[in-house]
Amino acid sequence: MSDIRSIAAVRPRPGFSHRATHHPGFVIGGIITLVVLLTAALALVWTPYPVTSLNIAEKLRPFSAEHLLGTDHFGRDILSMLMVGAGNSVLVGLVAVGLGVGLGSPLGLYCAMRPGLISEAVMRASDLAFAFPALLTAVMITAIYGPGTINSIIAIGIFNIPVFARLTRGVSLSVWKMEYVTAARAIGVPSLQIARRHMLPNIASPLIVQATIQFALAILAEAGLSYLGLGTQPPQPSWGKMLHEAQTMLYFAPMLAILPGACIAVTVLGLNLLGDGLRDLLDPKLRHAAKPRNT
Repeated sequence: MSDIRSIAAVRPRPGFSHRATHHPGFVIGGIITLVVLLTAALALVWTPYPVTSLNIAEKLRPFSAEHLLGTDHFGRDILSMLMVGAGNSVLVGLVAVGLGVGLGSPLGLYCAMRPGLISEAVMRASDLAFAFPALLTAVMITAIYGPGTINSIIAIGIFNIPVFARLTRGVSLSVWKMEYVTAARAIGVPSLQIARRHMLPNIASPLIVQATIQFALAILAEAGLSYLGLGTQPPQPSWGKMLHEAQTMLYFAPMLAILPGACIAVTVLGLNLLGDGLRDLLDPKLRHAAKPRNT
């Protein structure tokens, strides 16, 4: 009888939405990321002022009702430039991470399911790519093929490929040895069908978490390339380019550097918090069954 009461007293396991809303890091990171994404989407259709129009007569204006965040040394509205800069950062991050997931994950799956000479060569090439810092590799590629947003995306995306290839291979190897996968192989299920039905659903969680982390790193890399003059080119604004232009005016116009720097820092912080929250929420080790209530 006591066993029956204990079973009845077990608390129901909280669902994902309940755990997500009670995870402070996930909530804060999600709000920050959502604000950045909405700002980037809004900048595609509307900004307070055109970012390419110069008005020297209104240069270096302070905060006001007309220009909420003031103007820069060319009279451009800073709020408008930050909004468009958010759009450029989100674009670079999404496409670069998409390249990494779209090319790296299939390579990792292939290496896990088809061990051999080709798989070993792919993994050794990934190790070679990790021998060079990501930003240095991006600088080299953009210096060779020329500055610009497209080349920045390609440079950052190339580094993401081995990241996702190694991660996918690592998590896929453990799934490949599971009994249900072994049974599917034994009855002759094609490898492509096994990957689609059994492998991908079980490795999606770590890939999603890694994608948020790489998204933050891609924004940092894009800002660094733009700061060096190898990323987004004028007249299109970017957060890194705004920092570069403001470095000679720190003493008499510090907000020109503080505002884009704060945007980069807050965005990266939000994505990191979101990634850490997703890791905690999607980790099966943390989904333990609730203990019986004490009587």
